[in-house]
Amino acid sequence: MRSGNACYHSVQNLLSSRMLSINIKIKIYRTKILPVVLYACETWSLILREERKLRVFENMVLRRIFGLRRDEVTGEWRRLHNEELNDLYCSPNIVRVIQSRRMRWDGHVARMGEERGCIGSCWGNRREGDH
Repeated sequence: MRSGNACYHSVQNLLSSRMLSINIKIKIYRTKILPVVLYACETWSLILREERKLRVFENMVLRRIFGLRRDEVTGEWRRLHNEELNDLYCSPNIVRVIQSRRMRWDGHVARMGEERGCIGSCWGNRREGDH
């Protein structure tokens, strides 16, 4: 997470620039920031606190990309709400990406033969009554 935060701060000026389109900013996010944040995420065992931190990080980046919006009623500038960010960013959120990568990785490991020795080390050799 620290390296992803450092990566975000290195491109922060690009993401808030008015000279770049939103599509280019999203491409920067997907190609420069996400790979750093999601490095080896297939092996993570996330707890709810970590999932929340990842969602907060993603929303912070998306708020920087999409900027402020003028409220239709009051005319004041305001930050985008999470639901508005989800509507504008038409991709799965970061936690869903991690879950899909873990499922894909689990499928690769499950298809490995026992001669490779990974089944016992990944899931353990548990007897039927063990929990």
